[in-house]
Amino acid sequence: MTEKPRIFIVSDSIGETAQYVVDATVSQFNGYLDSKRFSYVQTTRELNNIIKKATEQKTLIAYTLIDPRLREEIATLARKNNIYAVDIMGPMMEAFEEFFQKKPRLQPGLVHRLDKDYFKRVEAMEFTVKYDDSNDDRGVKEADVVLIGVSRTSKTPMCIYLSYRGYKAANIPLVPEVEPTPLIYENPDNKVIGLTIDPLLLNEIRQERLKSLGIDPESSYASIDRINVELEYAEKTMEKIGCPVIDVTNKSIEESANEVIDYLNG
Repeated sequence: MTEKPRIFIVSDSIGETAQYVVDATVSQFNGYLDSKRFSYVQTTRELNNIIKKATEQKTLIAYTLIDPRLREEIATLARKNNIYAVDIMGPMMEAFEEFFQKKPRLQPGLVHRLDKDYFKRVEAMEFTVKYDDSNDDRGVKEADVVLIGVSRTSKTPMCIYLSYRGYKAANIPLVPEVEPTPLIYENPDNKVIGLTIDPLLLNEIRQERLKSLGIDPESSYASIDRINVELEYAEKTMEKIGCPVIDVTNKSIEESANEVIDYLNG
């Protein structure tokens, strides 16, 4: 049996940059690839060990190494061992150096330093977890943005993404039988944003959700009649608030969240 190809992610820092690029690329090929991350690589010995492991199975190496010496070393080792290796950051750094006529600082992990922005993100994430799927006035008052919508419109993952970008994001589910906090109708600081979705797609999403929980997918929660009732109620609520509405149909979390950020930045 042929072994499945895999990807090694090599970095002299955490490796999140390379991981993000790899994940985004893999998504374009409608498949899943095993990946292994090697973080904080600093020596030739470590590179040799990684290359040795890569020769044991069909492997592509994606790397972000700031040190030119390490970049050259891994490229040389990969060529000698017939391993496909991709330098994710090197070409960009070289282009910047040539364009701006300045030398890079060559310090791994600068983007992950424990600066004010880092602690702001941590605070935002803690806030988002606290006020996830909540109807609490404090969440509305203290949030930078409040997402509202019916169940399974990606409110929670969007809030998590926004919190990683430093925004305190709360979300409130809209259910016809439960009146939301009156504070959202005041829409303080124009922070409330509505989410909507195509009813047929929502029907599929809810059915799959119920299947994953071992529940009958034909229950009322996933019925098209119930979905239409909820979406109509949500639409009327958003009209009453006067908030912007984002249609998340067939959009990625990042795409929809960036629309939210565009609204916030006005």
